[in-house]
Amino acid sequence: MNLKQAAGSGAEVDERLAALVTNANAVRAITAAVEGTIGPKGLDTMLVDRFGEVIITNDGVTILDKMDVNHPAAKMLINTAKAQQAEVGDGTTTATIMAGGLVAEGVNQVLRGVPVARVIEGVKFGIAQALEQVAVNCRRVSDIQDPILRNIAMIAGREHQDIADLVVEAARLIGVEKLAENNFKLAEIITAQEGAANEVFLGVIVDKERMNKEMPAVVENAKVLLIDDALEPEEIGDEALSTEAGFKRYIELQNEFKENSKKIVELGVNVVLVDRGVHTDAEEILADAGIMVIQRVAAKDLRRAAEHTGARMLKRTGLKKETADLEKYLGIAHRVYEDEKLEHVRILGGKGKPMATILVGAATEEVVGERMRIAKDAASSVQAAVKGGYVPGGGSIEIALARKVEKSREHLKGMAAYGVDCVVNALKRPLSQIVENAGFNPLEKVEDVVAAQMAGQMDYLGIDCDTGLVTDMLAVGVVDPVPVKLHAIKAAGEVAVAILRIDTIIKKKEDAANSTQGSAASAGMPDF
Repeated sequence: MNLKQAAGSGAEVDERLAALVTNANAVRAITAAVEGTIGPKGLDTMLVDRFGEVIITNDGVTILDKMDVNHPAAKMLINTAKAQQAEVGDGTTTATIMAGGLVAEGVNQVLRGVPVARVIEGVKFGIAQALEQVAVNCRRVSDIQDPILRNIAMIAGREHQDIADLVVEAARLIGVEKLAENNFKLAEIITAQEGAANEVFLGVIVDKERMNKEMPAVVENAKVLLIDDALEPEEIGDEALSTEAGFKRYIELQNEFKENSKKIVELGVNVVLVDRGVHTDAEEILADAGIMVIQRVAAKDLRRAAEHTGARMLKRTGLKKETADLEKYLGIAHRVYEDEKLEHVRILGGKGKPMATILVGAATEEVVGERMRIAKDAASSVQAAVKGGYVPGGGSIEIALARKVEKSREHLKGMAAYGVDCVVNALKRPLSQIVENAGFNPLEKVEDVVAAQMAGQMDYLGIDCDTGLVTDMLAVGVVDPVPVKLHAIKAAGEVAVAILRIDTIIKKKEDAANSTQGSAASAGMPDF
């Protein structure tokens, strides 16, 4: 009996396997939601909320994140996709499809009589073998000018040439050393705006306007002060303020604040970025001095501005320091100006680290989010390839891995070998789904690739989704970053094992603090 038969005839399923079959069905529903999007011929998914707001995308993690899901096993799979996105920024659909395949194949083996423990043992062994083989097939990016990077950007960027060109240009501006830093993500330098033109430049965008129109819109040779705080007087409590001593202290703080604001002018500062609000007294003093002030700057923009200009962030109490000490906190930029059309400020030519910004244009508000997601996927893949190399793509490497894992089956004794079969079949799922989405028979095309790879001992053979013919994936530039592939296989294996290990589902007793929350929470185990 297979999974579908088990689902259709619940009475025939051993009660001990009820949790396993239920979880497998929930995982299958999640996999079905994203599998139609994979590959160059993958289609889009429309997500609609109860207010009629629509998102149209074929980005796997976006689909999973926005789905209305209640089943705990389904949520485990979605969290795996989110972890994949957070770690390497791409490959979420591949990870989901393989995890779904592992769970489905695992349950089918259990329904045939293979003990769950043996299936799990074989799955772990097969996944370990697959991960080893990915490293064997790794090819390194020769340098930042390697044309393969554009191919990687094109594939991850869903064949949007303009976005691929932007990402590759930004990567080359930043350089290998910066891309290799663990705490730097190329995807984080991307912003998308309606009505903007595609652009890559060395500098930082602050997504705010100057505080008022009396302040200069353009500042050349800027001395930049960054205040990671509010530019307001220190507060005093209402109780203290009602006393004579408290009121006297209040007046002192007000005067001290005005003196500190004047100190900014004396320092020759002409651009001030503030994390929170700016008091009207400071606004007046700084505006009169011809200083551009930008308030309520997002923390990420403030950090990037600091890195680019060489400035050190300062708290408002730090303005009490001597002028000579404050000089050490200032940053320098060649030019700072406000783009009134796009309603943001640009900081260019900072004396700190070179920082590039990718500005992705969009014709309408509806496509801004999707173009941003596409650009982030492309940027994440390019950076991953620079750091970890690449392997043949289009599902070809997974077929090669399946062949190698199948060979290793002979090293396992007993029923654990059936768990290895689960890994072999799951590794074939990405290519199977890619060719199905392209309009070909998946069984036929997968077997064609397996036979061709074995005949020529060439692990880089796959299917051309336009012609349906077996093709050299490296020759046509269809490649995937190694870190993306490694993480997808590892994540799929981990979540599949976790789901297969679940023997019983029990509803938790509610905490007293939560006992009054909606009847939905007390309606039994949620369904997908």
